[in-house]
Amino acid sequence: MKNIKRIGYVVLIVILLVLSLTIYTNASKDNSQNQKEKTFSQIKYMEGKLASLLNMMNNIEARNYSVVTSELSKETTNKSGSDNSSSKSSSGGGSSSGGGGSSEGGSSGGDSQGGESSGGGSQGGQGSSDSSSQQSQGGDSQDNKKFELQSKGVLTNTEDINWNSVKSEIETLYTSIPSITIDLYQLDINKEDVLAFNTEFDKLTNVAKDEKKEETLNELTKVYEYIPKFLNGSGQEELYTTIIDTKLNVFKAYAKLDGGNWQEISKDTKSAIDSFSRLLTNTNMDARKQYNVSKTYIMLNELQNAVNLQDPAVFLIKYKNLLEEINNI
Repeated sequence: MKNIKRIGYVVLIVILLVLSLTIYTNASKDNSQNQKEKTFSQIKYMEGKLASLLNMMNNIEARNYSVVTSELSKETTNKSGSDNSSSKSSSGGGSSSGGGGSSEGGSSGGDSQGGESSGGGSQGGQGSSDSSSQQSQGGDSQDNKKFELQSKGVLTNTEDINWNSVKSEIETLYTSIPSITIDLYQLDINKEDVLAFNTEFDKLTNVAKDEKKEETLNELTKVYEYIPKFLNGSGQEELYTTIIDTKLNVFKAYAKLDGGNWQEISKDTKSAIDSFSRLLTNTNMDARKQYNVSKTYIMLNELQNAVNLQDPAVFLIKYKNLLEEINNI
């Protein structure tokens, strides 16, 4: 009996140990997966912000049109109000005349009825006047504004860089850097790369503060170079990492546009094409993604044609359309 009890205790302890190890292993896997997802979300957020800052250097927007609100002058508003008043006055006179005809036709009904009709018409006119006054007062805030669609294309852009918005975005990103740094460390991503990323971001802040366009573009691409490194370290899928590699090379070419070094721009564009071409043989995509990949590849080659033309405006138009397409994959 004692031996049976001992064996039973041993078996029970073994079972408890196995269960504990299983639970611990599954919990560790879940924590590791959650940490990877959180870090990927942080990297993706940073990538989107850096891409936006790069586009702000040339006022590139995904939207082709935006709604613009403008204030109407007092003269225009007063003239509009005067025209409306004249129109209402003319309409009211016609109504009064019609009412008079009706009163004469029904004179056999007595003077008292005619008096009541006249009084009722007076009250109705007063109510209409009050209503018009209230509508006029209540609609002032909207009547003084004009809404219109304004083109936001490359060729129609006449705005300067909004440096205040650029500086504000950069300063806001500083609040995210400490948490991103901790998450990257926990995934055992190269600590030297993480520190170098933080250093380059400080340099970006310094040149943006002085509103130096070419230097800001250069530093933005240097900061962006760490995004693919972080993605490779966090074990992301080939599709997304290839897209980011491609965008990096496109951004490098774009950043050199003001310098006019078309030879270097051509090298970066060709590197983008070579990087993206890896997706052409990827069979793990649905039909829609395969279509978008093929279309993006054509647009990359069109960007190279713009480089051969050496026209910054044509390059920017094709650059903008390319980014819109590649972000849809």
